[in-house]
Amino acid sequence: MSKTIIVSNRLPVKISKTENEYNLSTSEGGLATGLGSIYKQGNNKWIGWPGIEIDNENDQNEITVQLAELSLVPVFLEQEEINQYYEGFSNDVLWPVFHYYVSTYSVYKESNWEYYQAVNLKFRDAILAIAEPGDVIWIHDYQLLLLPALIRKELPDISIGFFQHIPFPSNELFRLIPWRKELLEGMLGADLIGFHTFDDVRHFLGAVTRVLPVNASANILTVDERLVVVESFPMGIDEKKYASLPLQKATLEQKALISETFKNSRLILSIDRLDYSKGILQRLQAFEQLLQQHPEYCEKIALYMIVVPSRDSVPQYAHLRDEIDKKVGNINAMYRKMDWTPIHYYYRSFPIETLSALYSSADVCLVTPLRDGMNLVSKEYVASRVNEDGVLILSEMAGASKELIDAVIVNPNDSTEMCNAIIQALNMPLDEQKRRMRQMRQLVAKFNITHWVKVFMDKLKEVKQMQRSMQTRHVSMATEQSIINRYVKTKKRIIFLDYDGTLVGFKSNLAQASPDEDLFSIIEKLSDDPANELVLISGRKHENLDEWFGDKNIYLIAEHGSWFKPQNKSWHKITGLSNTWKHDIYPILDTYVDRTPGTFIEEKTYTLVWHYRNAQKGLGELRANELMNNLKYHATDKGLQLLPGDKVLEVKNMEINKGKAASMLLEKADYDFVIAFGDDYTDEDIFKTLPDTAITIKVGSNVSAAKFYLRNPAEVRNLLTRFTEAAVLEVKG
Repeated sequence: MSKTIIVSNRLPVKISKTENEYNLSTSEGGLATGLGSIYKQGNNKWIGWPGIEIDNENDQNEITVQLAELSLVPVFLEQEEINQYYEGFSNDVLWPVFHYYVSTYSVYKESNWEYYQAVNLKFRDAILAIAEPGDVIWIHDYQLLLLPALIRKELPDISIGFFQHIPFPSNELFRLIPWRKELLEGMLGADLIGFHTFDDVRHFLGAVTRVLPVNASANILTVDERLVVVESFPMGIDEKKYASLPLQKATLEQKALISETFKNSRLILSIDRLDYSKGILQRLQAFEQLLQQHPEYCEKIALYMIVVPSRDSVPQYAHLRDEIDKKVGNINAMYRKMDWTPIHYYYRSFPIETLSALYSSADVCLVTPLRDGMNLVSKEYVASRVNEDGVLILSEMAGASKELIDAVIVNPNDSTEMCNAIIQALNMPLDEQKRRMRQMRQLVAKFNITHWVKVFMDKLKEVKQMQRSMQTRHVSMATEQSIINRYVKTKKRIIFLDYDGTLVGFKSNLAQASPDEDLFSIIEKLSDDPANELVLISGRKHENLDEWFGDKNIYLIAEHGSWFKPQNKSWHKITGLSNTWKHDIYPILDTYVDRTPGTFIEEKTYTLVWHYRNAQKGLGELRANELMNNLKYHATDKGLQLLPGDKVLEVKNMEINKGKAASMLLEKADYDFVIAFGDDYTDEDIFKTLPDTAITIKVGSNVSAAKFYLRNPAEVRNLLTRFTEAAVLEVKG
């Protein structure tokens, strides 16, 4: 039976030592809850660090046996590994850069990087010890970015998913990391890479395509002929648990105590882990501004602020804790009355029943991180509001803000906006509270943690199926031999060949893509065979094709089917076409040349082409989309077709079509072998037009109507050479 192996930095248990005994208790938390449905089934496993250093071998063996009963597999780390891999590289490089705190907190130390690599190798070895063919491996978060590629190298066909729980920064920030290339290559070992939001997906794709020689088509990357899909999967919570907790006896008792304590005040709740990304000081500043500028709210509101301890042995976290202590102390000292304290501040964690009582009691929940992957506190508050009242104030920098659009959304750096948002929340009519909360509760209920797990795992299966279908379509040795066998047995053949990207690779300068001696040799040998009708069908100008191939024994079709030249005859063009539309379209293209350095216009008889192969990566694509939208109205009005290609956008007469040109030639004879090669959007017309018996081959592994694909022009030339060699052998035989 195949199994699922979950891998994360930490195991979903807490281990504590009392005298000579280790005690295990399961963790409460989104990931542990959500993945509990997976790792506790069948022979599935969860691999991770137990959370404390255990250096005694006997103790390690004892812990391993205890964890095995819970389907958990430990990776033991020494103190120096914890210091450098976890505290050093993960939390002093990746965490600050990914949360946009580059200059303030990021530290680039070579030794940290070396330990990060070493620990990722440790995790790889733990996986390889239990992984078998057919297993699914799901890796989590920024501490293990190298792991997918390390496993892929050892188990090339295994199914690997990766999910990042923190934000992914913009390309400009990510490129500041000295080891950016290695980190991206590590992540690309996965088949499916998941993030919380589309912004993170966009940032990741931007980083990959700029740092690595990897092609992207929408959200699909081609990595060593393997498709990698990048998607957003907003994480949910165990909504049923949070909706049921407020009705339990322990919660109701605590809720009564809270109600009694704050009977004269409206309660504003704030819950965070101690971290500079959470915007705690900015929140306190906004609350202080509210008390200062609106004294009428004094003695009528109270901020209940919980900060859960985290890394406070690290200097910058200790400094942050001290700053929070100082700020809370100052506000309370300034505004406290005999029977009223503005801020109730707790620097500790609370049991879930207490949190539930606070969630269901608070009139307002203030969730304003400066940058956050998702932020599940916001969803926990919504799920706990069983009466459908209360107001959520949510930072636009939290991933949850893309889903919980009925919250009051704020910029966490704008204290005035936050101050006004609190006032808006406190004065919001009950029917509006209910309308907003009802919408958010429905969303949190639907997109819960179970849904998140299911959608990710379903997508991973779909990606593996897509990869396998691409593998079966690639012209392998067996497929190639089968095509050659058909070739030699037939007597009347037609071979359609595109030029740029099919017979020759793309060049930044159009004029440099001229044919070489090797290509001339292949074409001559193919065209010398009396059984072959060789057709070169290209978007190139007819003057180009005439210069290169005018004296060859091949049928030339130029400008996508505008111009024709049968063997040993002169060129002729399609009659009845007008190119007067160019007067209107050319100036539009010209403005985009002016706005986009590195672009130029190529003019053909019935076509205008805007080239952006030399434009800055990303800018060319952006302008091409903008230009497409700009030209849509003109194209419809003038009977034109817009063709987006590889770094080009073509505008041509609707009547001109490679498919029509190919059909016209097919009607002239009864061919028993039809084959077509092409790499571009324009070649899809040929693939769709040819009969089912035809062999259609796309160059490059993109989605296509073609039956097969070859990776590059070198593979095309190789197959054509095999044709000529097989024909010679057949004649000799």
